[in-house]
Amino acid sequence: MDILGSFRHMSIRQMLHQVLNFCLVVSSALAMWKGLAVVTNSESPIVVVLSESMEPAFQRGDLLLLSMFNTPIRVGDITVFKIAGKDIPIVHRVLEVHDNKENGTQYLLTKGDNNPVDDRGLYNRNQMWVTQKEVVGRVSAFMPYIGMVTIILNDYPQLKGLLLAVLGVFVLITKEE
Repeated sequence: MDILGSFRHMSIRQMLHQVLNFCLVVSSALAMWKGLAVVTNSESPIVVVLSESMEPAFQRGDLLLLSMFNTPIRVGDITVFKIAGKDIPIVHRVLEVHDNKENGTQYLLTKGDNNPVDDRGLYNRNQMWVTQKEVVGRVSAFMPYIGMVTIILNDYPQLKGLLLAVLGVFVLITKEE
């Protein structure tokens, strides 16, 4: 397959058509992500388990579907929360719930199923609880090991660049008849 030859035989109109198709694919993926966020009421409707802290419930690489509806969080729920100042969300089970009746705030204590102690060591300094506003969502469903693709692409950024380059070239040189 001669890539440069494919480009030489394309008219300006064909090239623009291919670029537009590529933009359409990217914008469709973004629209589906935002649509899923609206349906699940979660800012991040899909996450990947990055560690072994939730074994045996979830393995590293499992893909989790989250939802965040208005029902209160209860002990035993598996939540994904994001601590201020930390980049990576945490997937752990709720151990304790304290409801503040005055202001309606829920205070949660969490722990990974495979961890020996609760998560207070993971929270920010002097933070004893996770609040509901830090919760990104509750686990609704999961797909085993599908997230390993994401982990591999993040562990090897050159592979991610190569994959994107190959897909981009493929989209640009593929002609519709």
